[in-house]
Amino acid sequence: MHASSVLAFPPPKASESAEWLSKKLAWYADAWDLAEDLSRGVEAIVVIDTRSAEAYRLGHICGAISFPHRTMTPESTAQLDRSKVYVTYCDGIGCNGSTKGAWKLACAGFQVKELIGGLDFWQRDNHPLVKGNEPGSWPLTAILSDCGC
Repeated sequence: MHASSVLAFPPPKASESAEWLSKKLAWYADAWDLAEDLSRGVEAIVVIDTRSAEAYRLGHICGAISFPHRTMTPESTAQLDRSKVYVTYCDGIGCNGSTKGAWKLACAGFQVKELIGGLDFWQRDNHPLVKGNEPGSWPLTAILSDCGC
């Protein structure tokens, strides 16, 4: 009989798992949840594309504003609304631009979450993109299919 690789490190108590997972959900959003909020017009969140302005022009999440993490400073973030929650994203899991942007915003006193998988996961889920320099908005014709999560 083989020993379990999964159980080689026993899981924590249920209450410890619940606490840790709650914290994890507080720090991250996924593409489905963000798409659902954007399709419903939730105004409490602002999506920030932390990539370069050129990458933004080529295609970005509808409604996202372009704010490259490299340009984020206390002065450049001063115009942001402190009552909002900012969801940062970059290309995907191989890029840490969203982490750098979220870190800079958090250091400046803003509430932030990162989008898991960035633009890569957004596109894998077939959510709409906008091209050009303007944020755009959720397309009225876009249908949000139920992911079953």
